[in-house]
Amino acid sequence: MSFENFIPVHTLTTQYQVELSFFSNLSEMGLIEIKTIEESQYIHENHIFEIEKILRIHRDLDINIEGIDVVFNLLQKIDDLQNELNIIKNRLQLYEN
Repeated sequence: MSFENFIPVHTLTTQYQVELSFFSNLSEMGLIEIKTIEESQYIHENHIFEIEKILRIHRDLDINIEGIDVVFNLLQKIDDLQNELNIIKNRLQLYEN
């Protein structure tokens, strides 16, 4: 397996100044995916944006992991509803023209 797109969790704990348990808890809640490769934990680089968003919510708004889970679920529902609304608008435009 290629390691080039994965970042060690240990590096992220140092960079973001959080405990390893923070990432473990995020993984348990299903907010991020941690891969174990050769007994070391890694996170794919595509998830860095989400991790930074989670950290901002956690630090700036002082929201715990459970609250972050709720916020992310609500944001996902908003995105789903916006996509559905766009599909419906496009269908409506077909009938109006």
